[in-house]
Amino acid sequence: MDLFMALAATPTPTPSPAPSAGFDLLGTILWPLKWLVELVLVAWHWVFTAIGLPPADGITWVLAIIGLVIVVRAAMIPLFVRQIKSQRKMMEIAPELKKVQEKYKGKRDQLSREAMSRETMALYKKHGTTPVSSCLPLLVQMPVFFSLYSVLSSIKLHAELGQGGVGPLTPELTMEFYNAKLFGVASLHETLIDAFNSQNTPAIIILITLVVLMIASQFFTQLQIISKNLSPEAKTGQAYQMQRIMLFILPLGFIFSGVFFPLGVVIYWFISNLWTMGQQFLVIREMPTPGSEAAKEREERLARKGKALDASGKVVPMEKYLAEQQRLYEEAERAKAAAPKRQQPVSKQRAKKQAQKGPQQGQPGGAGGSGNAGNSGGSGTTGTAS
Repeated sequence: MDLFMALAATPTPTPSPAPSAGFDLLGTILWPLKWLVELVLVAWHWVFTAIGLPPADGITWVLAIIGLVIVVRAAMIPLFVRQIKSQRKMMEIAPELKKVQEKYKGKRDQLSREAMSRETMALYKKHGTTPVSSCLPLLVQMPVFFSLYSVLSSIKLHAELGQGGVGPLTPELTMEFYNAKLFGVASLHETLIDAFNSQNTPAIIILITLVVLMIASQFFTQLQIISKNLSPEAKTGQAYQMQRIMLFILPLGFIFSGVFFPLGVVIYWFISNLWTMGQQFLVIREMPTPGSEAAKEREERLARKGKALDASGKVVPMEKYLAEQQRLYEEAERAKAAAPKRQQPVSKQRAKKQAQKGPQQGQPGGAGGSGNAGNSGGSGTTGTAS
């Protein structure tokens, strides 16, 4: 019932004025997403309070944030699969991209740059990928993340002013969120700086622990890609070296987030990282890059089950796979036998020697034939004389 009352109390769809003076451009742009974020939070909060959890308890709102992660990340599963495929293709075409770059190395004229750009784009088009495709899930999720950050960051100010959010987050729910504390010690709107200023040791421990776990989960997620899901050819390209560098640099960005982001946002990001890590594991396990270590492990698992991958990548029984391999081998042998024989090139000097060698071999045979004929004649004469 609280959910329907909250929706009924939702203001008309016009951007709410910022509590501070001036025009809030970012808040206006993100207003629709903030409304949706609040809707999902309030909906999950209603679900958990309906099953008996205290409305103003920290765990109730934490579970609502986890529910928000589930909704957002489940909607992005198709984009995630596309990202994995795009990253795989980018790694695979890295050697070809390097050849194009070396072809135009040192050429700074306009025509050479345009030709290099055309060949690069043609290569992307041929393999059906672009550098932007691998960033799509992140690009889509960032506005949602900023909207959540804006909602949670304004909780304290809105609660002090007795205001609600831009959507279903009514003043009453805003006050409940403001008073909610995780484990009864850490407010969800509290940042690490706030915890240090208030000497809230339990909150400091919770926030630092979450930041460390975020860094570890991000590191492991990237490690899964570059250690198991790349072919040997992809590990020789420049993109692979950049991936190795980002493996150690990217997680450090979470130190910044842990210092300045509210606890609720840190929880959202950590749970989102766990989702990414698990999703990445499943995709790499079931859709590995051909030739990678993960692909070899999958083939071994299938072989133990009496199965294999056919030419189209479909899992089939081992008998069907072996029959297909035999058929492909026979077709290759027939094509090889039907192919015209390639005549080996011969130098002029060798061709001349072979031409001279033929008549010379014929002359002794002719002389021998005449001699035999003479001998036969002599024998015949001798026989007659006898």
